[in-house]
Amino acid sequence: MAITYLKKASKTPETESAHARQVVSEMLARIESGGEAAVREYAHTLDKWQGPILVPGDEIDARAAEVPDQVKEDIAFAVEQVRTFAEAQRDSVRDFQMTMPSGLVIGQKWVPCNVAGCYVPTGRYAHIASAVMSVATAKAAGVGTVIACSTPFRGGAMHPYVLYAMRAAGADIIMTLGGVQAIATMAYGLFTGKPADVIVGPGNKFVAEAKRTLFGKVGIDVFAGPSEIGILADSRADPEIVAVDLVGQAEHGHESPAWLFTDDRALAETVMARVPELIATLPEPAREAADAAWRDYGEVILCDSREELVQVSDEYASEHLEVHCADLDWWMANLTNYGSLFVGEETTVAYGDKCSGPNHILPTKFAARYSAGLSVHKFLKPLTWQQADREASKELAIRTARISRLEGMEAHARTADVRLAKYHPGHNFDLGTPVESV
Repeated sequence: MAITYLKKASKTPETESAHARQVVSEMLARIESGGEAAVREYAHTLDKWQGPILVPGDEIDARAAEVPDQVKEDIAFAVEQVRTFAEAQRDSVRDFQMTMPSGLVIGQKWVPCNVAGCYVPTGRYAHIASAVMSVATAKAAGVGTVIACSTPFRGGAMHPYVLYAMRAAGADIIMTLGGVQAIATMAYGLFTGKPADVIVGPGNKFVAEAKRTLFGKVGIDVFAGPSEIGILADSRADPEIVAVDLVGQAEHGHESPAWLFTDDRALAETVMARVPELIATLPEPAREAADAAWRDYGEVILCDSREELVQVSDEYASEHLEVHCADLDWWMANLTNYGSLFVGEETTVAYGDKCSGPNHILPTKFAARYSAGLSVHKFLKPLTWQQADREASKELAIRTARISRLEGMEAHARTADVRLAKYHPGHNFDLGTPVESV
């Protein structure tokens, strides 16, 4: 396989991970021991926020009344798109029960988590869409209590449009809180008395590290880091659109990788020349973020064939993957590793980021090789159950007793013995050789 790096990243997301781990470890330990007082101190120190953590209902109503009608309409559209897709996901899985040859009745039912924590970042940008993606999906899954957190916006109260989006999507409790302290608060149930069963939502490297560290105490959506885009493009692709789409994701932050995979050198060189020009026209803070992201994390990889392009793309496992190539069905059939796929130039990652329907909370750092993005399934547990009458219990008990004794587990075997003795007295079953003391 011939692969040529026309542009190679000088950094990877892992480059900055060690510092984040140290900071997060110290913060989580302090919050676990100091509780709400420690959280308030971090909110003041890091976000200049000294107001109430829990947003009262009357404040939500008052601030919602100030949201322009067009904004409300756009948010309502996004909520409906995301909810409709999430409900279709919910309908794609079903409860069932069946009778086994032994007579045992077994089944599965999908049960939602009781409490979900949804984190919505509001640092460089006000991520209105993230409120919709996380909260609306949790509610579509049937979660009873959805707690939503977002950072104070530039030292003031939560961004009004983010607050409105949270309410429109169905949040039950809203907190003005950001960063590691928000993740810890939801995990420990501070201020609400309701520890989250699962915490979802995008965030910076500190938020991602906090979720990773707390995984096990709570469920999380995906192991995620800075946003990524990969674009597959052949000679028929429009280099201007390709370049614009790369820049569109690079503005997420200084550490957001943008990758172009192509088999056409002329297109690659045109895009590489155009990206810096497009970045230079952006307003701040997007210009600084995109410039650093492209300089340090951007890559352009030239391959000899579309088969090689698929192989390289699958190795990178991009969070977002656009396909600007001929024969789109072939790419759909052969690509396997990506967070979400955008097929053809008529769609773009930004559509998915904002309002198209499929969730934009997606795996990064190669995690798309083994996991998918946020869906209703993340809030649902496929719980199994079983029930037997006494006749079905007989054969299960005989097999269980013998297998248990083969394993040396006498107590297990006796749970089967006692049922056989009660339900079928006087029968001489082969229950294996009882385990002797060592």
